[in-house]
Amino acid sequence: MREGNPLFDDLARVAASAADAFGGVREEVESRVRDRIEVFARDMDLVAREEFEVVRALAEEARAENERLRARLDALEAKAGG
Repeated sequence: MREGNPLFDDLARVAASAADAFGGVREEVESRVRDRIEVFARDMDLVAREEFEVVRALAEEARAENERLRARLDALEAKAGG
């Protein structure tokens, strides 16, 4: 059986510890960035996607109703004028 080099073992332990520390730092940075983006979005008074979709559907319904009423009005005007 081959004995490991103590220097390499120590370097491996240091590298593993550093990787764990950097992983924690990365998670902390991601969390802080996410928090700042949420605050920025809230300050911008942006609407949620779901709210936007509801208003969009209402606008599409209103547009369709307007087109139906326009066609009906045109037909009535043609009938009255003819």
